[in-house]
Amino acid sequence: MVTTQAGLGRIEGGAIALLDTPFPHIGAVLEQEGSLLSLASRAVCRRVSFDEVTLRAPLGRPRAVWGVGLNFESKAARTGRELPEQPILYLAASSAVTETGAQVMFPQTVTEPDYEGEIAVVVGRRLYQAGESEIWPAIAGITAANDMTARDVMRTTGVPALAKSYPGFTPLGPSLRTLDDLGDRDAIRVRTRVNGELLQDDTSAGMIFPIPDLLSRLSWFTALEPGDVVLTGTPAGTGQDRACFLADGDEIRVEVDGVLPLVTRVVRPA
Repeated sequence: MVTTQAGLGRIEGGAIALLDTPFPHIGAVLEQEGSLLSLASRAVCRRVSFDEVTLRAPLGRPRAVWGVGLNFESKAARTGRELPEQPILYLAASSAVTETGAQVMFPQTVTEPDYEGEIAVVVGRRLYQAGESEIWPAIAGITAANDMTARDVMRTTGVPALAKSYPGFTPLGPSLRTLDDLGDRDAIRVRTRVNGELLQDDTSAGMIFPIPDLLSRLSWFTALEPGDVVLTGTPAGTGQDRACFLADGDEIRVEVDGVLPLVTRVVRPA
């Protein structure tokens, strides 16, 4: 599913089938109906090529964006950190969400801007104090995310929300992949390329807290509502791991299985 300036659509045969629906974005469908099932019966207004439309952030402005620190074994091994016994959770500002193709401007005060390619899970049905077996049936789909982080701000403040909430610091993928179109839910691949160079390549099989476990734990402290987004952690290969941070003009491309690529370009103010 995609959100375009012309409305909602399904990807069919390399084109977009625009649907007859009043909803402005996928997030609005989830907030009102708690699932995407109604879209399956919507009539197709017309079919267009990708060149004819502009892809928007599919979820609009989510009510909540949750994230987790250090959730890949490869990342822990690269940094020499012990595996956490509990998820390191944080809530980032939804005002940081932006769409694919957007330019993200780093403040002059940020000296160590970094990328984090991640699998983003979109909640379709309310989850509160849920068991692991309840998680996948309540998920609307997955998309790509770039959970950008100001490493210097993280180091000086120790507050993830401050290091990740600058405008544009949470680009979300241009399409949503529903679970009926997802093969192995336990091994979803995520890759990140910077200026064409592959720097991150892992699957959700390498997570310390797998998706059902992670969302179940989170749901015991908060209610996850339809349209909420949970970022599930980044594997090894970030700029932090290489002591090489983003520079003016860099292009980051995050690829998640079955999701259109998420492309972000970064700029420094003059």
